[in-house]
Amino acid sequence: MGKVALVGKITHVPSMYLSELDGPRQGTRQDAIDGHQDIARRCKALGVDTIVVFDSHWLVNASYHLNCAPHWQGRFTSNELPHFISNMAYAFPGNPELGQLLAQVANEHGVETLAHHATTLQPEYGTLVPMRYMNADQQFKAISVSALCTSHYLNDSVRLGWAMRRAVEDHYDGTVAFLASGSLSHRFAQNGLAPEFAFKVWSPFLETLDHRVVQMWENGEWADFCGMLPEYAAKGHGEGFMHDTAMMLGVLGWSEYTGRAEVVTPYFGASGTGQINAVFPVTPVTGKTIPAAQASTADGFSLVSSRL
Repeated sequence: MGKVALVGKITHVPSMYLSELDGPRQGTRQDAIDGHQDIARRCKALGVDTIVVFDSHWLVNASYHLNCAPHWQGRFTSNELPHFISNMAYAFPGNPELGQLLAQVANEHGVETLAHHATTLQPEYGTLVPMRYMNADQQFKAISVSALCTSHYLNDSVRLGWAMRRAVEDHYDGTVAFLASGSLSHRFAQNGLAPEFAFKVWSPFLETLDHRVVQMWENGEWADFCGMLPEYAAKGHGEGFMHDTAMMLGVLGWSEYTGRAEVVTPYFGASGTGQINAVFPVTPVTGKTIPAAQASTADGFSLVSSRL
């Protein structure tokens, strides 16, 4: 049936858009933009027809949600950082059929999920920024998945990712990439200090923690990383409580994943946060559900606070 061809953890820092514009920040995020464009080339070479983005800027308070409208077009200004992203044009196609299939299979796996195909809901910039640099030619269809989940267990996000892989491989006639759009540590610089931290991480602790995590990914230390993800999400100020990362690991096979990360854009600081572009080889998985040992481990994710 279908194929999951590429999985990635990507940045969506709004300073990428500033990097295009005339002014003191012009060109300063070209490495991140180049990373997005490299991932797009890989997707094209692999025959990807749809990119599914786990968007850590889409806040939801109940259920998981997919925005799978047939097409989006407009101009976007960030309500959170309007001085970084203002009137940014976007246009790209969606995939309503795949979106509804992903939701259906997620529900069959016990994860309450809603697909919105007849909607005026527009994507958030965790989707719009990657699509700007990966999909300027509109070759790919896109689906946005809510990953700023305020009242959800991380274990359910793992199961969501697993179910979505099952949906693609068992029922979809096409090739899909899944991208976790969010940072590593996400402690913004204190108000008034943002310019000073434009290219820095907020603290040595967070930067050291992030570097160790990247090392774990490159070494394939997945059992250890999955075990520490709840604490990392909390103590590392993980963006969106790192639900995007949990979803990504569900797609890959959770703690039984055997691949190693390839860093496309090396780790960098942005307004206090830690950022990266990395891809993960898609390795075979066995079974139709998350193995019992994995589900038991994932239950520990209930320890993660759901507070904002």
